[in-house]
Amino acid sequence: MTHKLDRRPILRMNGIGNEILVLDLRGSDIVLEPQEARAIARQPGLKFDQLMVLHDPRGEGADAAMRIYNIDGSLSAACGNGTRCVAYALARNGGPERLLLETDAGPVRSRREAETVFTIDMGRPRLAAREIPLSRDVADTTAVMVEPKVQGAPNFFCAVNMGNPHAVFFVPDAAAVDLETLGPALERHPLFPERANISFAQLLTGETILLRVWERGTGVTRACGSAACATVVAAARTGRAGRKAVVKLPGGDLAIAWGEDDHVLMTGPVEFEFETELDASMFEECAA
Repeated sequence: MTHKLDRRPILRMNGIGNEILVLDLRGSDIVLEPQEARAIARQPGLKFDQLMVLHDPRGEGADAAMRIYNIDGSLSAACGNGTRCVAYALARNGGPERLLLETDAGPVRSRREAETVFTIDMGRPRLAAREIPLSRDVADTTAVMVEPKVQGAPNFFCAVNMGNPHAVFFVPDAAAVDLETLGPALERHPLFPERANISFAQLLTGETILLRVWERGTGVTRACGSAACATVVAAARTGRAGRKAVVKLPGGDLAIAWGEDDHVLMTGPVEFEFETELDASMFEECAA
């Protein structure tokens, strides 16, 4: 059996616990199918939260174009932790320390701060109901009512799009939230025609936020960079915090700053785990 991905190198990394694979397909016309992403995730040691696939850039000046796959094979337009892993993968062995990457959410820039620490410019948050998107028009997206109600969920959330849709619920005790129950119910709520990332945020101080996330297409995750960005934007918009905060996730901390230019910067570490090769046998079920 042969397969288009046979012998292709793939990197296993993590961004504060967010399980990331990086697959570089530049120089080829290969496009990964959803069932192939799911097949990779089933392999021992290759389960992922996001699979970052690199393609040749379409525009001048960009280093690569990215397609981002969730573990269920669905696509995401943004992944902050995964983008830091891509930045490390391209910077290692003397590669560029500043990158311009094309994504479905627009261009994303990164810069290396230290050996394994990177800052990602996540762009401007989108805040209008149609930009989230929400299924009904809402004048104030800082306090959207959950209607129909979900048992056990707070009644209101702040909606933010950081390249993908986010619903941020501020709660007094994030650890007490039944994330495994509320996460999937809210992700697929009728309010969200494209589903949503669901975050439960607890203000520890004006500059520190505790966060737990149910990630769209993935489930409970140890870290979600775009959710951390959305949470700081939501906290600032609702007067709960300023425009800079440390967001504490189960996998580690991210420093988030919503600048006066409206861009959201995320700074955090990455960890390289190993490199291996894909094998044609991984995709036998896809060919069946």
